[in-house]
Amino acid sequence: MADASTMTDTSTDDGADDQNMRFESNILLTSVASNGNDKSRDQKNLRRLAQNREAARKSRLRKKAYVQQLESSRMKLTQLEQELQRARQQGVFISSSGDQAQSIGGNGALTFDVEYARWLEDHNRRISELRGAVNSHAGDGELRIIVEGVTTQYDDIFRLKGDAAKTDVFHILSGMWKTPAERCFLWLGGFRSSELLKLLINHLEPLTEHQLLAVNNLQQSSQQAEDALSQGMEALQQSLAETLAGSLCPSSSSGNVANYMGQMAMAMGKLGTLEGFIRQADNLRQQTLQQMHRILTTRQSARALLAISDYFSRLRALSSLWLARPRE
Repeated sequence: MADASTMTDTSTDDGADDQNMRFESNILLTSVASNGNDKSRDQKNLRRLAQNREAARKSRLRKKAYVQQLESSRMKLTQLEQELQRARQQGVFISSSGDQAQSIGGNGALTFDVEYARWLEDHNRRISELRGAVNSHAGDGELRIIVEGVTTQYDDIFRLKGDAAKTDVFHILSGMWKTPAERCFLWLGGFRSSELLKLLINHLEPLTEHQLLAVNNLQQSSQQAEDALSQGMEALQQSLAETLAGSLCPSSSSGNVANYMGQMAMAMGKLGTLEGFIRQADNLRQQTLQQMHRILTTRQSARALLAISDYFSRLRALSSLWLARPRE
């Protein structure tokens, strides 16, 4: 019995020890698993923080690039002003009456770009004044004076373009004085009157039946004139290509050289008609704005001018955003 009791006590102690070992093992495993979960959560938090830091860094870089692009544009404008001043000192003269720039080694395109920048600055100032008058419900007399001032100012840019086309018609035709987004919609050195009227129609309501008919007729007549000018440009390009292609032959003999020179002279003469196309297109744009002013009331004209300005302002802003976009 004593031996049996001793064996029973021993087995009981062994069972208890086994249970303790299993309990401690469970605690250890639970602790390890808990530590693993904590580490997993910590790793996720670290990854999230790293992603947030990276996103913030990219955002700062984008903002910095945008600010730098604006500063670069400002510096470029300042540089153009300085170059214009130097050009004037070297023999470029621009009369106050808007006559063609007379240059001795000057740059007509540069002169126009600076003058256009000044025109745009003055235009934005006039539009701000017009917007303030509309928002403050100014009287018709005061509003009419501001509207006529903005409308008359458009005549200045058409005159400047006409003078610049005499010295560098390709600069005006290509629209290099415009922003990239504006050049995307360029037609013969400017905007299409018919397309602009389509965009404005919703901003002019309510229109009377007579006004609506007049605006639609103006849009159709502008479209027909634009189509005629476009067909003329296509015919000019085809004729010019044929003239140049006619001189694609060996020019070893004196006769071929003379023929080549004659054909190039013909091509030069045809290029001279480009200035006429630019002038006709600007005349169409100018007349469309004047006709629109006659059709609309003073307040409708004010809303139309604000809408036109906002549209081109958004195109310029779109160009700035595009140029400052991140390139990864």
